[in-house]
Amino acid sequence: MSRFGRFRQPSVIPGFGLTLGFTLAYFSLIILVPLVALVLRSAGLGWNGFWAAALDARVLASLRTSFLTALIAAGINVVFGTLIAWVLVRYRFPGRRIFDAMVDLPFALPTAVAGIALTAIYAPNGIVGQFAAQLGWRIAYTPIGITIAMIFIGLPFVVRTIQPILEETSKEVEEASATLGANRFQTISRVLLPSLAPAIMTGFALAFARAVGEYGSVIFIAGNIPFVSEIAPLLIVIRLEEFNYAGAAVIATVMLAISFVMLFVINLIQAWSRRRYGYGS
Repeated sequence: MSRFGRFRQPSVIPGFGLTLGFTLAYFSLIILVPLVALVLRSAGLGWNGFWAAALDARVLASLRTSFLTALIAAGINVVFGTLIAWVLVRYRFPGRRIFDAMVDLPFALPTAVAGIALTAIYAPNGIVGQFAAQLGWRIAYTPIGITIAMIFIGLPFVVRTIQPILEETSKEVEEASATLGANRFQTISRVLLPSLAPAIMTGFALAFARAVGEYGSVIFIAGNIPFVSEIAPLLIVIRLEEFNYAGAAVIATVMLAISFVMLFVINLIQAWSRRRYGYGS
């Protein structure tokens, strides 16, 4: 058998060449070609022009705001999303199905509606914001508000990624761990978390990617103040409104490169976790 023979193993779906060709053509048309066009558009400025646009102080500030708040939001979602998934899987209580369905609301809710609702709650005169204002805190129109909006739209990605893995994890494993003398912390850290690690990393990556590119629910609560609460997607829109298409393409290209590197690293960690603990192989 040739070294490529494993790619042509018998399958219930016939036509390896046809299906592979269709897959590559579809992937190229929908994903690869637009991304290449984006890079080529930004390359029109030349090497010096590209770096001048990419290293502009306002661009760097918006990129820092977008990626930093997205990382924080994804990290918070990992903690509380895992807890929510655990409660939904391991416990039975009145209203559980309603609570479970509400987790998916950020998927169905228009982002603009979410942004307006969050702003109404956390604005200085809002239900929560007015009490924070009395303590001297500002939530809306600051990076804190951006983080809250990103947590809102990213939570379902973590919960729905971890939940199926928890459902497949038998309680007998936990009982066996307790029988062998492990306490609850040891059971969680040495038995449950290793099996959940790939799913947790996947949920983190999905929530992070969703938050970085979020626009509709963020612009209302962000305040869009340059060097303070302006996100990169909004700056791209501003550049387009200024007919600076090359400048917008540069910002998008930089976001694409940073996101790709971060997601690639996360995938490497996932692969290492699967090999290390023997899950998902």
